Amino acid sequence: MSEDQNDALQDAVQVSRRQLLKGALLGGVAAGVSLPDLAQAQPAAAPAAAATHAAQSQDTPKGYVFLTPAEAGFVEAVSEHMIPADALTPGGIDLGIPVYVDRALSGSWGRGDRIYMEGPWAVGTPMQGYQLPLTPAGLYRAGIAATDDYCVSSFGKTFDLLEASQKEVVLKDLSAGKIAFKGGLPSQAFFAVVYQTVVEGMFADPIYGGNADKASWKMLGFPGVIATHALDMKSFKNKKYTGATLSIADAS
Repeated sequence: MSEDQNDALQDAVQVSRRQLLKGALLGGVAAGVSLPDLAQAQPAAAPAAAATHAAQSQDTPKGYVFLTPAEAGFVEAVSEHMIPADALTPGGIDLGIPVYVDRALSGSWGRGDRIYMEGPWAVGTPMQGYQLPLTPAGLYRAGIAATDDYCVSSFGKTFDLLEASQKEVVLKDLSAGKIAFKGGLPSQAFFAVVYQTVVEGMFADPIYGGNADKASWKMLGFPGVIATHALDMKSFKNKKYTGATLSIADAS
């Protein structure tokens, strides 16, 4: 190969390398456009390794992303009523249940990304599952407003300001579908999604905002994420687990 041919080959290699890097950069930018707002809040110029470490080491961002102050008051009141503090765990607020609910509603589940939303919207049977034209976030928002309206008309105050005995009655009536919301929104369907998210917030991995300090796992003696790949859970039947309780962040 002549010297001129060698120089031409080297130039071609450099051009190809620049095109590859440029393509990778553009691909990264394009991928970033589809990330959730929470992820976009991370510094774009940070090296990948540093950004990964930061994401793993930081706590769930403070403050509510989806819930308005009035809605937050409802969720906090429900969380505290359903999960009161006792000798075994903190109350619902200190467990982070409202934060879990807020993050769930602001994310893909709340937006109904995996729910068929094209109709028709005929009333379904219990076996058919969710049959409403609202996303979970839309149902939550409308249900809170409707519940507060009902509480104001029945007790003169919103749900969060009710006495414990009154809250109990309202929640039981929601669960049984006894409360008729204006506009036809099914109160039982609303309660079902509230109950679901409160339970999830109590027992999900802390990385999602709830189950603060793995308190619910520790109460049950559940070893955490390590149980999915490193432990034979049958060997712990009727025995207290004495090892460390690990979350996703602990194992990262």
